[in-house]
Parts: sequence; structure tokens; C-alpha cells
Amino acid sequence: MFNKRVKIKELLATEPSGQEVIVMGWVRSFRNNQFISVNDGSTNNNIQIVAELGLLDEETIKRITTSASVKITGTLIPSQGKGQKVEVKASVVEILGDSDPEKYPLQLKNRPSLEFLREIAHLRFRTNTFGAVFRIRHSLAYAIHKFYHEKGFVYMHTPIITASDAEGAGEMFRVTTLSPDNPPKNDDGSVNYKEDFFGRSTNLTVSGQLEGELAAMAFSEIYTFGPTFRAENSNTARHLAEFWMIEPEMAFYDLEDNMNLAEEFIKYLIRFAMDNNREDLEFLAQRLAEEEKQLPQDKRSEMGLIEKLEFVLNNNFERITYTEAIDILLNSPAYKKKKFQYEVKWGVDMQSEHERYLVEKHFKKPVIVTNYPKDIKSFYMRENEDGKTVAAMDILAPGIGEIVGGSQREERLDKLLKRMEEMHIPAEEMWWFLDTRRFGTVPHSGFGLGFERMVLFVTGMTNIRDVIAFPRTPKSAEF
Repeated sequence: MFNKRVKIKELLATEPSGQEVIVMGWVRSFRNNQFISVNDGSTNNNIQIVAELGLLDEETIKRITTSASVKITGTLIPSQGKGQKVEVKASVVEILGDSDPEKYPLQLKNRPSLEFLREIAHLRFRTNTFGAVFRIRHSLAYAIHKFYHEKGFVYMHTPIITASDAEGAGEMFRVTTLSPDNPPKNDDGSVNYKEDFFGRSTNLTVSGQLEGELAAMAFSEIYTFGPTFRAENSNTARHLAEFWMIEPEMAFYDLEDNMNLAEEFIKYLIRFAMDNNREDLEFLAQRLAEEEKQLPQDKRSEMGLIEKLEFVLNNNFERITYTEAIDILLNSPAYKKKKFQYEVKWGVDMQSEHERYLVEKHFKKPVIVTNYPKDIKSFYMRENEDGKTVAAMDILAPGIGEIVGGSQREERLDKLLKRMEEMHIPAEEMWWFLDTRRFGTVPHSGFGLGFERMVLFVTGMTNIRDVIAFPRTPKSAEF
């Protein structure tokens, strides 16, 4: 059998007793024609292979280059060098795949920038930084399912292609099989989507929430975890055109229940990464500390990455209303010194600079803001008794701003219909959604957590394009 290999992470934790092992991976370095450093992606740590002089012929030595793939058969022995307790004394070295050192763009002698690595995203997984980031991303994805499974939630796969716009944003990617050069037209010159594949205009989803609500009205508690799409022309370090969202929907939950679940969920994910990816987190913490040394003192984080994560775990999130948040901003030194680029007044949608001021300067911890003005929120959010605000909640995180957006949903049919009319959302097209309010409506709530923003927060990376394998951004759909 070909694949009897042992993963390097497992080998490095094994007591050496002269047992024969098979290692497969990619060469990180080769020195003195004798010492091969090999990595297989299971850990950032390499294992040293010792090939005694005379074992390798000249042709094989030439082929052992950075990123060539190898199969090593040998004996696990105590390491003679520093840094690890075991190494493999090779008896057979096979080259599985060559790598031309003149053309391979990742060489040990130079540390490539993150910008350069985005241009070769198909190879950046082979660096220590991206090895750590994507192992943590995997752990967080697993922890999401574990958290909700243990709570008895049902995992729903909501559609990628939809005819509804959950956010009312209008910034959606159209899905069509019609010819772009000569689409069928109606008498008024508009495109006749009745001749399209689905017989109507369809788009890539911006959220699985509306369909999630339908399921919550039968299973009580469900969650979705899948890709969502926004056609926003936002070239920022925190926006993607394609990203993943976790969206739980819970019957018999009010806004406070919703906030409690979201805070517990975020802490659970952080704890899971701390318990299962400590080595990778420590590597990224060290990397971040070195990067911040290049910044002026006032731009540096007050805490290291591990400290920040532990601080979030050990403290309750601050809970304030939108009105209180605006008052804090209006009374802040930043506002008085005109340091905010965007306007601050009751009724505006807070910008990232405002959110980050609240969490990084004022409270210095995550903040949950509730009861936003209804005019800046979606049609499905429950109207409060004051008639001006809705039972919405956003969780703001240090370094990122909004990481969670959610609300108690409007379960009262008359109120929902009135709000849809105000926002020009055709009720006849949403008949299926309104049926949940007609047949056994209940108080219910839900939220959306942007997965990439969560990965960004846990890994300490500063650009969202570095926590998703192949980022989709304006004018960029490579790989």
C-alpha cells in the first residue's frame, strides 16, 4: 500500500524507539547534501531527515530543491540538533515531484509580502503564515457545527440562487442563461426573464436568513453556514464579494436571548481555537508583534493576539443602546477634535471608524449595540414600542468593527406588511415568507456572523483577503 505515511505533527510527538516510518511532504530546505527539512502541512514545524553521505546519488541531490515533493522511508531516532526531539534517519529517498528552483516563487532567502502572496494565492498555503491561518479557519468551521449540534440546532442548506433580496440592498449578482448580447425583450424594452432558465429574475444570495426563518418555524432552532454574495464595489481590507456566513434562527427567542447566544457562540469559537490551535496562534502572535514594531507607538495594539483573545473570553461584552452609542461619540475627544471622517448624529448608520472608536478607545472590549433607528435597518426587524427604533443588535469587535448583525424578527403580520409597504417590498412576491406569520407565528430572533471576520479576529490578520483561500473582490476573480 502506497500511503502508509505518518503525518509530521504526529511524528514530532512520538517517542523514538528505532521504528521504521514513512514521511511524505514538500522540501523546505536542503543543506550540506545531508539534511532535508520536510513539511506536510499538518503543522508549521518541519521534520529533519538525515541522509548519510553516500546514500544519495548526484542526480537525486540535484532534484532535492525547495518545494519538491518527497517520500522518505527511514528510522525515527532522537534528534542530535536543537529545536525538536526526533528526526528521521533515511534509508530510502524518493522524489515524487520536481520543483524548478529557478522558477519557484517562494524562496527561503526572501520573506514575501502579503500583497505578493495574494498574486500567487495558489501557492501561498505553503508558507507558515497561511498554513497557520487556514488550519485555524478549519478548526473554527468545525467548531461552528459542534456548537450548534450540541445545542440541538438543525443545520439547513439554504439556496445559493434566489429570487428574493433579504437585505433590500439591491447589490446582487444576477444569475441568468440569457445571451448578454441579445436577450429577449418585453414591449417596453426591459429584459423578458420569463424566457430565462428559472422563468424569472434570479440572483446569488446575500443571506440565507429568510429561508432560515421558514425552517425555524418548524424545528425551533436552526442554523445555516454557507457562501453569500454582495456586489458592492468595496475595495477595503474588510469587504469581500464572496464570503461565508453563519446564520442561526431561533423560535421563542427575544432580543436578549439572541444576544446571549451570539456572545456565547463567539466565546466558544475563540476557546476552541485556543485549545486546539495553540501552536498556530502563538506563531501568528509572534508574527503580529514583529509587524507592529514597524508601526508608530500610537498605532500599535495595547495587547498581543493571545492576550486579546483571553481578554474577550474573560469579560462580558458591553451592552449599550444605539442612542447611548451616539451620545458617547458626540461627547468624545475624537468628535470634538473633528477626527471622524463621517457625520455623527442620531439616525445615521454608524461607520467603521465610529464602531472601532467605541470598542478600541472607549470600552476597550467587544460591544453589543441595540435598538437602532428603524429607518436604517431591514424590513423584517421587530419595531419597538417607541415606533422609532427596532429590536436590532450588532456586535462590534476590536480591530474589525461589526462582526455580528442580528435582530428579533417582526412576527406581527400587520406590522410587517406596513413596513414592507413603506420600503416598497412587494408582499405578493413574499407570500411564502408572510405565511409564517399567518400560520402559528411566534416571537423569534436570529443573527448573522461573517465567518471571515471571525477568522480575521482570531488570527490577528489585518486584511480579510488573507483569511479566505481565493478572495473575490472588485476586478479580481483569479484562481
